[in-house]
Parts: sequence; structure tokens; C-alpha cells
Amino acid sequence: MKKGKKEKKAKKKIEAQKMEWLNNESLAPAEQAPNETEAGAGCAETAGKEKKKAKSGRISNKLYEKELRRLQIELIKLQDWVRLKGLKVLVLFEGRDAAGKGGAIKRITEHMNPRFCKVVALAKPTEQERSQWYFQRYVQHLPAAGEIVLFDRSWYNRAGVEKVFGFCTEEEYQEFLRSCPQFEEMLIRSGIILIKYWFSVNDEEQEKRMQDRIDDPLKTWKFSDIDLESRKKWVEYSKAKDRMFERTDTYISPWNVVESDIKKHARLNCIAHLLSCIPYEETEKKKFDLPKIEKDKEYVRPDIRMQKFVPDYAGKVMAENGEA
Repeated sequence: MKKGKKEKKAKKKIEAQKMEWLNNESLAPAEQAPNETEAGAGCAETAGKEKKKAKSGRISNKLYEKELRRLQIELIKLQDWVRLKGLKVLVLFEGRDAAGKGGAIKRITEHMNPRFCKVVALAKPTEQERSQWYFQRYVQHLPAAGEIVLFDRSWYNRAGVEKVFGFCTEEEYQEFLRSCPQFEEMLIRSGIILIKYWFSVNDEEQEKRMQDRIDDPLKTWKFSDIDLESRKKWVEYSKAKDRMFERTDTYISPWNVVESDIKKHARLNCIAHLLSCIPYEETEKKKFDLPKIEKDKEYVRPDIRMQKFVPDYAGKVMAENGEA
């Protein structure tokens, strides 16, 4: 009896495997030959993902790109106004490591005229700079009339990394907290429009981004030994930041906190706020008519074989990947 039951179970298993194989075979042609229906399904799947993002509280890529472009056009209008009126704009970006400061700066400056919009990201001070008045090395980068200057970290290093790691004395730290509000008030009285941003990120998101920097060869340059140590000193950084806000978040020069757990939200929020800080109007644009190329019948181009061209690497890659 036991033997008969085993044989029946084996037959049922074989029949089930046959049916599974037949079902797979019947689906194979559709899988191997994508058609319009399949392409439509792909679009539907993408749309579904975008809707899921919206439901999860994250902006869809489509809406993000659309709104980013609109805001970037407004930034160009703002820059034209700054140049026309001779305004001096200074924007400070501070925050935790991997909080998204660089990404926001990149989107702000992406389509602006680099001659009048500059990014300042200073390396650690030299021995000579250490002997100078603390604010001296920053002063030389302040904006002139018609310029927008963005500091990717600034004099607030003294209240953050220098304080936490002991790169300055307690006396130097206390002097900074006393003199910084006075220094910023002096800048504002001189006509500089000063805007300060603090990018805030939670520890889980920071850990994820730091790991991404370690794993991605395009981002490893962003990582340093200090970044590793800063993870261990999370609470100390928090205390230093709280103390810094207490002393430097003034009425005339307030801090603006950007929640940056979601990078795309942070970028849009920061740009929209920046635009709201400076009243501006759209300036008249000079209209250009593209002229026709002047032809000279007597001009004879030299033999191109006399010129050295770079190899067609793009064509090589296309051929290797079946796109030629």
C-alpha cells in the first residue's frame, strides 16, 4: 500500500512539473519579443512607481524635474536683477556631513552665469592663515556689486568641526561666539544680503549616504577620516550646533533650517526660500537674431588629414554594445 501511494505522489509531481513547463513555454514568445502591449505595461509600471512615491510623501521624478526647471529659470531672473541693481548676495551652507549641501548648491548654480555666481569651498587653513584674524581668509571671497557668492561651509567651521575636534582653543571658540554676530551685522550694514542655511539630516539617513560614498568610486573623494570620526561624535556635534544657534541665530542674521532627509524636497525648498528672500523683477532681455555665415569663395580649407583628431571612443563603445 505504501509503495502504491508513493508512486501516485510521484506521478502527480511529474504531471505538475509538465504543466508548469507548458505554461512557461506558452509565455516565452511574449517575453522574447516585446511589443506595444509590453511597452505600455512598462509605462504603466513607471507611472505606478511615480504614484507610489507621491503616496509615500516623496515627490515624483517628473514633478521634481518640472518644478526644478521652473525654479532655475527664476534663479536666472534673480541673477539678472542682482547684476542690474548691483546687489551683493552672500549665502552660507552649513550642516551635518552628507546632509545635501553640495547637491543644493549644484542645482542653484547649474544654469547661472559662473562669472557672477561663485562657489567658495575652502580647504583647511594654512599655517599663515592660522596666524591671521580668523575671518580674514573669508573676507577676500565676499561678493562685489552684481555678484552672488555661495559658501560651501564657512566661518562656522570654528563653531562646529574645530570645536568638536579641538582644532581651536576654548578661548578662540568663545571669542568666535562673541564676535561672529558683530561681524555678520557689519557685513549686512555694508550692503551685503546675507542668508544662512543649516541642512539637517537624521543619523539613519546620514549613515546610508556615507555608506554610498564609500561604495561609489565617483563619490569617494567626498569622504575623509574626519567624516568617520564625526559619526562617533554625533552628540557632541549636536551640542555644538545648539550652542552655535543660541549665539548666532539673531534677528538681523537668522538661521534657516532645511530638512534634508529627502534630498529632492530639500533642494526645492531651499531654492524656493532663497528666491523669496530677495525681491526681484524680470529684466528686459536683449533679443538676438542669428546671422547667416559669411561665405568667402576664395577661402580654401586646409586638408583635414593634416589635423590630429581624438579617436572615436563613443563609436567603439557603441559597436561593442550592439548600437553601431
